[in-house]
Amino acid sequence: AAGGTWTLIKTLTSDGSDADLSFINGSDDVTLDSTYPIYVFKFINIHPETDEVDLTFNASTDTGSNYNVTKTTTYFRAYHDEGDSSTDVAYNAANDIAQGTGYQIIGRVIGNDNDQSASGYLYLFNPSSTTFVKHFFSNVNSYAYHDYSVNAYVGGYLNTTSAIDAIQFKMSADEIQGGKIKLYGIGDS
Repeated sequence: AAGGTWTLIKTLTSDGSDADLSFINGSDDVTLDSTYPIYVFKFINIHPETDEVDLTFNASTDTGSNYNVTKTTTYFRAYHDEGDSSTDVAYNAANDIAQGTGYQIIGRVIGNDNDQSASGYLYLFNPSSTTFVKHFFSNVNSYAYHDYSVNAYVGGYLNTTSAIDAIQFKMSADEIQGGKIKLYGIGDS
């Protein structure tokens, strides 16, 4: 856990038909500015409408008009199946982004069975800086469609010196059918 005081800013709960869950500074009591040097998003039982989809995110510099910030990332994952017959830990270049603007995968191949979901977190550092790029890292564990535990580790930077003022989470296809995302600000310790 990061040092400093954690302040819960906003909880978004899926109503079962959400194309995305977005946190926009100044909208609906969301703070995503220079108030805190670190922001943390916690994902709790994110459940997709469609089987075998990915949880993704992107950022905005124009209060959510466009989610297309250039980013460079690295992705690796570990998995283990329920039958104890398949395990692996590996770097996965196919899920990296190298100076691209697309949505970054942070949770892989989530199943839509009633007991399947994804949980984890994403840390975002100093999003309001107009001097530096914005670093982030995430760890998300998914109960995958094929009865695997898939743990994804992603890190990188949002390659802009403009302030980041909105973050959007969505599935790679269709809707978010359940779960919560909590946004916290962490003050200086």
